[in-house]
Amino acid sequence: MAEAVRWGIIGTGKIARAFANALKEVPGAVLAGVASRSQDKAEAFGAEFGAGASYGSYEALVQANDVDLVYVGTPHPQHAENALMALRAGKGVLCEKPFTMNLREAEQVATLARSKRLFLMEAMWTRYLPAYLEVKRILASGEIGTARQIVADFGFAAAFGPEHRVFNPELGGGALLDLGIYPLSVAAGLLGPVSEIRAQAVMGPTGVDVQTGFTLKHAGGGMSVCSCSFLARSPAELTVAGELGQVRMNTMFHRATSVTVKLADGSERTIETPYLGNGYVHEIVEAQRCWREGLLESPAMPVGETLALMGVMDEIRRQIGLTYEADRPR
Repeated sequence: MAEAVRWGIIGTGKIARAFANALKEVPGAVLAGVASRSQDKAEAFGAEFGAGASYGSYEALVQANDVDLVYVGTPHPQHAENALMALRAGKGVLCEKPFTMNLREAEQVATLARSKRLFLMEAMWTRYLPAYLEVKRILASGEIGTARQIVADFGFAAAFGPEHRVFNPELGGGALLDLGIYPLSVAAGLLGPVSEIRAQAVMGPTGVDVQTGFTLKHAGGGMSVCSCSFLARSPAELTVAGELGQVRMNTMFHRATSVTVKLADGSERTIETPYLGNGYVHEIVEAQRCWREGLLESPAMPVGETLALMGVMDEIRRQIGLTYEADRPR
């Protein structure tokens, strides 16, 4: 069996719990430690998931000798600070999306990782799912012709109070960073780099976007039309169309278990694409593969692409008038 990879988790919220659950199903993965700003929360989380150690500070975890890779699962505005802390301690990092609050922060993290020659990867878990990989295979085969257009949406009715994370600007709230990044990342992964951007939004009472739509031109000549919403429960499907037909990642595209191909000749077929566990298993397997092979980033989600997409979101936010504390000049 391959050498075990010893994970440390920073954060004990919902996303960290999903990650810890997935770790249990990954061969060769060990939860060496978990950290919270509260010792009690860290110990409760650690006991539930069988962590080797529980720390009452993030600093203590990143300094631990028995941690190889650190998963950053804290609120959005803390991502850059926590990733930099782990990298300075010599640890590889898997950082939850959105990678950081803006491109400036993302470049700081990437520069440090490269200078120290440490592994760095954005935890865009949908880019490793079987459904996404099957769509890439279908596009490469030419079955639907050249991919020309993507239509993708992700929305739900967020019945939370204004203090909730998704509406709170101090916690990086807003539909774009929370939901819009999913269709954006998949569209760019399938159609290539973004060359032009047009965006509109509905802003909520707390000052963050509650519904955003953006149209993208891609360097390869294709276009994508994407939307995200905290106001409407949308189909959450993604369809790629070419001159010979279309392929759809069935509801919900970010956790699709099948894809359907429809061709101009009237034929149709559905391919089952089940994923392992809660879906996070696939990104963990990839991160471990890269770490064991001494890679500094994942070929499936290279750091350069993460930086490019942060730049796209910066421009979308500029067009819709959405700023955060992290955007203030330093």
